[in-house]
Amino acid sequence: MAEIRKKHAQPTRERILDAALDLFGSGGVDATSLDDIARAVGVAKQTVLYWFVTKEELAVAVMQRVADELVLEIGAAIRSAPHGFARIEATVTAVFRPAIRRPALLGLIRELNRLPPALSEALIDKVAPLINMAALYLEKEMDEGRLRRADPHLLLAFVYSTVVGVATEPVALRAVGWQPTTVGLRALRRELLEFLRAALTP
Repeated sequence: MAEIRKKHAQPTRERILDAALDLFGSGGVDATSLDDIARAVGVAKQTVLYWFVTKEELAVAVMQRVADELVLEIGAAIRSAPHGFARIEATVTAVFRPAIRRPALLGLIRELNRLPPALSEALIDKVAPLINMAALYLEKEMDEGRLRRADPHLLLAFVYSTVVGVATEPVALRAVGWQPTTVGLRALRRELLEFLRAALTP
């Protein structure tokens, strides 16, 4: 019995997480029921409850999965790109790539503000080593003259606030003519990179 469960666990659990990510991101956690998720996956509600006892537990699992994937993707970009601005470009591209592939992620970012403090802190702890690695890299590049001097942590905060602002302030952004679409995200990424290039090129 345990072997059968192990064999079928991953696909079903992953399908539930995928559906929950899209539904939480498009409609919000509060407005999405476990019945909605079960219908999207094509399983009974009891199947969802087998893997996730409550909707809150499912929401936590979705957030953790997204954080893990983002850490892997950005970490790979930082390690593999050449030095100088090329690595910054690779990192910013890696930050935007998941949202361009899956726009529901932007809505999911809005839900972060509603998480219990303990979970928020746990997610921060997960990404903190990545942030520190990026800040150390920027400082090293500035010390060696490949990038113009700036505060590495404030620079990272600027990039972060741009990405999060897209998710949390869609009405304000529409007022200035920006649309939260794939085309809009690519345009925003391009403009952000041009701004950073102008600010950091020696």
